[in-house]
Amino acid sequence: MALRVLVGCKRVIDYAVKVRVKPDKTGVVTDGVKHSINPFDEIAIEEAVRLKEKKIASEVVAISCGPKQCQETLRTALAMGADRAIHVEVPEPQSHTLEPLGVAKIFSKLAKEEDAGLIIVGKQAIDDDCNQTGQITAALLDWPQGTFASEITVEGEHMKVIREIDGGLETIKVKMPAVVSADLRLNEPRYATLPNIMKAKKKKIDVKTPADLGVDIAPRTEVLSVEDPPVRQAGSKVEDVTELVGKLKSHGFV
Repeated sequence: MALRVLVGCKRVIDYAVKVRVKPDKTGVVTDGVKHSINPFDEIAIEEAVRLKEKKIASEVVAISCGPKQCQETLRTALAMGADRAIHVEVPEPQSHTLEPLGVAKIFSKLAKEEDAGLIIVGKQAIDDDCNQTGQITAALLDWPQGTFASEITVEGEHMKVIREIDGGLETIKVKMPAVVSADLRLNEPRYATLPNIMKAKKKKIDVKTPADLGVDIAPRTEVLSVEDPPVRQAGSKVEDVTELVGKLKSHGFV
């Protein structure tokens, strides 16, 4: 089965880093801060590689949009098993205003150019938590979508997707080509071995720009201010119920 899978790989501030707001409140500090592949996108890469190992997918193509440093993120995907990568270069500071709509436009153009049969993205990025790129991409391509996937099974020209929803699990069947967004329990990503890390350095990364694809990535929203969350006030102990009720009354809660 000649199934080409495109996988989104976003470069984000590492999950273990304490995020700091810039003094001018225009965003968060990114200079000198460790970045890595978005954890949900890492799960997406793992699932695509597993499809190839099962002989269901013929090729896995990793895609990242952003500054030159995104190539480090793509090398991680290549070391995990992706065959090649596409870097859509968006220089700073323009990359800081890149929105899900712009990324979805890029993905939809590349899906047509690459004749892709499946797009897998993480359900959300841990920096902006938008949870929009997969859904918008499916809409632009007019493809079915299986979001929040915890299990996928390719069955001929269809795909069975088990989705995580508030009430438990939902099973749907979509016709391919399709867009899938990976949830946390879809799989456990592998660690890239040293030999594969070395091989990844020789794998091909094509560099394009949004202009090459004829895509307008101008932002539709404007960030007015970024604020630290309010500091939580310390709690206090009470001796009995009477004192508790008195404190609640004094604070206007009852």
